[in-house]
Amino acid sequence: MANDAKIDRRRMIALGAAATAGAFVPAPVLALNDTQARALITRTVDDVNKAIASGKSGSALYADFERIFVKYGDVPIIARSALGVAARSASSAQMSAFTKAFQGYLARKYGKRFREFIGARFEVVGARPVKTFYEVKSTAIFRGQAPFEVLWHVSDKSGQDRFFNLVIEGVNMLASERTEIGAMLDRRRGDLNAMIEDLKKAG
Repeated sequence: MANDAKIDRRRMIALGAAATAGAFVPAPVLALNDTQARALITRTVDDVNKAIASGKSGSALYADFERIFVKYGDVPIIARSALGVAARSASSAQMSAFTKAFQGYLARKYGKRFREFIGARFEVVGARPVKTFYEVKSTAIFRGQAPFEVLWHVSDKSGQDRFFNLVIEGVNMLASERTEIGAMLDRRRGDLNAMIEDLKKAG
């Protein structure tokens, strides 16, 4: 009986140790892969194709592009990156206002660019890992014109698969917008609130 009691205690200690150890084992992380990255951009370009083919123009078309941007893009990350160093001293209210103004600005700016693609269609043609993200390549196909590529940078760092940058014919969106936003802020002598008001009208 004494031996049985010792065995039972040993079993309980062993089970307790195993349970404790198990509690400190990190849960598996669902890392982004090329299939997921391609799937995200396939959905994105499908929506872009629909917007282009809708026949809408002006504010109605830009509203569609803003919805696409918010749905598939990591807007807070893109906005913070575009604002650069100034984001460190911005209040949460300022960052919220900037992010909202920035997404509308980008929708207008890139909506005008994508209007040039009426009659074209986008196709996803490949994906590859680059450092800590995936680069998904899409091609804009025109009738009677040479196609060109649009690269989408995709990450899941925010907890969801989202694109955080575009490279259109070699022009890097984040780098370009960081320069543009910086210049707008300089013109306002660092006044972020005034720059946000300017941003609402730009694009």
